Amino acid sequence: MTTRIAFLLCSVISLTGVIAQPNPARPDLCQGAYFTEAEGAQALKTFASTYHDKASWETRAALIRKGIREGMKLPEKAKFASLQPIRHSLKKMNGYTIENVAFESLPGFFVTGNLYRPLNSTGKVPGILCPHGHGANQDNRLMEYTQQRCATLARMGAVVFAYDMIGYGDSKQAEHKIPEALKLQTLNGMRALDFLTSLPDVDKDQIAMSGESGGGTQTFLLTALDNRIKVSVPAVMVSAHFFGGCTCESGMPIHKRPTHQTSNVDIAALAAPRPMLMISDGKDWTKNTPNVEFPYVQNIYSYYGAKDKVENVHLPTEGHDYGPNKRIAAYRFLAKYLKLDLNRVLKDGQIDETPNTVLSATDLQVFTPEHPRPARAVMGNDAVMALLN
Repeated sequence: MTTRIAFLLCSVISLTGVIAQPNPARPDLCQGAYFTEAEGAQALKTFASTYHDKASWETRAALIRKGIREGMKLPEKAKFASLQPIRHSLKKMNGYTIENVAFESLPGFFVTGNLYRPLNSTGKVPGILCPHGHGANQDNRLMEYTQQRCATLARMGAVVFAYDMIGYGDSKQAEHKIPEALKLQTLNGMRALDFLTSLPDVDKDQIAMSGESGGGTQTFLLTALDNRIKVSVPAVMVSAHFFGGCTCESGMPIHKRPTHQTSNVDIAALAAPRPMLMISDGKDWTKNTPNVEFPYVQNIYSYYGAKDKVENVHLPTEGHDYGPNKRIAAYRFLAKYLKLDLNRVLKDGQIDETPNTVLSATDLQVFTPEHPRPARAVMGNDAVMALLN
């Protein structure tokens, strides 16, 4: 056993959970590849030694949830503004519609995105939140793979809301990596849930969430904190050794608390017993999921008699994205648990995305000369941080 792993074991077992920190300037944070792969796997074994049944797991689960809220300084009851949604540029496509949408999450801060709805649906239908991950051009909400996912889910019969990370797309009131980006994006996600469930045609008891990479982090964090999410599909993100490489994922102390150490695997497991699909691949930090992360989460689901409600689709030759095979896995899982109609998107027995129309960024833009950002919008990093505090 190496000296570092021996120290890890002693530290995790301790009451304080203090572990050797790669970033001495922020010893309270677990960022990036905080553990080696071996250390991450060993940490899960150590975590598992602290519980043995549903009751003891739920004691740990409550501790983790409390640590998340306290670590990101999330109030129990935030003072939210009225949503005051802005909706425009309704476009009728092949089997679905798209609108450009904004609403206030906090007084003066706007969540921006696109609302996809099925055509010719009747009664209440499921709703799905679709956050996105990081990308070089900061337009991930507008990228082809995000549009394909949202359009296909809408054609299957769901109302889908895709929304921007802060600093991306139309969300330009602050830069992405402000110190409390994690807190703001979590609040934005909660408000996106408020918006989605406020729509008269959305079934509040049939809400799902799915995103990739940083959007996967948003997915398992919000699912952990908000029981309104009934089905969760985090893609290419749940890892025992990697804690997220961005301020918006690991820039606040939610993993290491005075009372405990945890990781994103524990946080993802807080979804139990709600259905969850973990999508992983062979070329990033989820390469060990079938043998490390998935069995750990599956064990927790077994305490609820729900072992069959957590699944893993592993694509060993693929990389870090939300590509076609990952989307197909998500479509089938979401159809199963939301009772969506796969037949609407099948051609010769295969899921067919070709009826979808990939629109230009201009078509999907929320704030335009004709629809400007409201004058009450709070602008600049300092002003947004002051609003958060």
